[in-house]
Amino acid sequence: MLKALYDYALREDLILPAGYVKKNVRAYVSLSKDGKFLGIVPGQEEKVPCPDIGSMANSGDKCNVLAEKRCILFPDDEKQQEKYAAKATYFREAMADAVKVEPRLAFCLNAMDDADIVAAVSAQLDQMKLDGAKVISFMVDGQNILELESVKNWWFQFRQQFRSAGSKVPCLITGQLTVPLATVPPISGLSVVGGHARGDALICFDKDAFCSYGLKQAANAPVSEEAFAGVKAALDDLLTGAPVLAGMKFVHWYDKPIETKDDELEQLFASTIPDEDEDSGNSEEDTPPDENPSQARRQADILVNSVKTGAPVHDLPNLYYILLLSGVNGRVMIRSYQEGNYRQLTEHLRQWEDDLRLINSAGTSEMKPAKLAARLIRLLSRQNSDRNIFDRMAKELAGLTPAIINAILNNTQFPDAVASRALAYLRSQMFAAGDEDQSRKTPDPWACQWLKAWLCRRERKRCQKEVLSLEYNEKHPEPAYHCGALVAVYGAIQNRAMPDVNASLIDRYYASAIQTPALVLGQLSRMSNYHIGKIDSYWWEEELTGLRDQVACAIGDDIPTVLHPEQQAYFALGYYQMCARINKDWLVHKAVIAEKKSD
Repeated sequence: MLKALYDYALREDLILPAGYVKKNVRAYVSLSKDGKFLGIVPGQEEKVPCPDIGSMANSGDKCNVLAEKRCILFPDDEKQQEKYAAKATYFREAMADAVKVEPRLAFCLNAMDDADIVAAVSAQLDQMKLDGAKVISFMVDGQNILELESVKNWWFQFRQQFRSAGSKVPCLITGQLTVPLATVPPISGLSVVGGHARGDALICFDKDAFCSYGLKQAANAPVSEEAFAGVKAALDDLLTGAPVLAGMKFVHWYDKPIETKDDELEQLFASTIPDEDEDSGNSEEDTPPDENPSQARRQADILVNSVKTGAPVHDLPNLYYILLLSGVNGRVMIRSYQEGNYRQLTEHLRQWEDDLRLINSAGTSEMKPAKLAARLIRLLSRQNSDRNIFDRMAKELAGLTPAIINAILNNTQFPDAVASRALAYLRSQMFAAGDEDQSRKTPDPWACQWLKAWLCRRERKRCQKEVLSLEYNEKHPEPAYHCGALVAVYGAIQNRAMPDVNASLIDRYYASAIQTPALVLGQLSRMSNYHIGKIDSYWWEEELTGLRDQVACAIGDDIPTVLHPEQQAYFALGYYQMCARINKDWLVHKAVIAEKKSD
């Protein structure tokens, strides 16, 4: 993993000189060639390389040099001045040492001690709304002190005092002999997933149990300063803008550059902020599409089919790398790491898409694609209004999400918790208190997609001949699947016969039917005979009677007494797909009637 990150940093030219870290310098105190204050020069949007002493800057008596926080260089008040007095002294001592090499830095020291200049600088910084946490530096005679060659040479010599002394050992990253770092610089970018704003340690040893052979601190995992600088630069770059999935940063890269439009992992796994109606559990038909439905699949098809046809394709990666990261108590927590063949990855992602293929609840077309973060909401306990849904996702799904991603990437079975959580979401959604028009409600499509993907992978493992498809499959061998479809037909019959009923058949019997169908279906069959006679539409009577007889024939006499979780998943999916077929048949019938009227 470390070597892959180091190689990425080399390829992307991210490695800075040892002892430098890119920072966002928000302002420069500009001084003339004779030390007069000229004003504040705003910093650029892009981060710039700055000297950095690593974790030692977190101590109470040390800080970084040449560029530091305003609260250290120009504190707002006496309380702040007293709090950071030791750090300010260290900064001045370092600058005084640098003056020996670059005399112009003496003007910077004088500015920090001149009361009039301090007041003028503070006033302008306040006007620019730059608080004490913002990093600032100096300019002398129009030149940025960070860019002066003499200052760079001084910093190279000055920082030698922080380097460890000792015997050389092989670096874990490069394999070259090196004096290893005692402590490694922190990794930034994990503050939104439990990390500290000042960064988190990737390699750390603070307990005796973590150490061996008498080695101390990071010597137990020896890395050279230059090599780890590359790892840090790679992670800092990759974590910038990386999506958050269930409280973890989803980081991925390839061994070759790839366009964003061709990045299938970005298309399928990147998080998206669900709309408010998604949070409340509304169906996918109410949400806008996120992307072109065939985009990722088309790219996979081109790559995979090129093996068979010999057709040329543009240069694509050979390997992919994926990291799921979070921060815990100042440390980087690696939740999952995976690397593998890119060609195989595209095949597995295409299989994931195929497993998800499902008709929409209206029965008119295939469901729209969605990002993984939005789908994960259907594995949470459902709430009508939840403004902290991503906080809940981080707590409830932190252990499950890596397993789901691993199953997608390797085309393996999903954990059983996927099915149990999706079923629980459906039960809550189907009978949510206060929802209108309960009689017409169908199960949530995205939750049903989880069930279908979970079942499809189990069917492939059993080498089952008849498998789940886009729409209802009357030839499927699982009786529970057809039991669910039959309950959907019974519900539609009652709905057409008694549209204004307060408590529908589904409200009263669905929960029992999905657990013990043999005890319920007989009663529902007798009730349907009564309801059929009350339907005032000949077309509906013929349509629903035909569906009822067709599904009952598919079940035969093999009605399960009790359904275990897998059978309950089949039941829920059969119910959903039959609801979609009934809705589709009705839309087709209305279109035919409308066409006849127009003629």
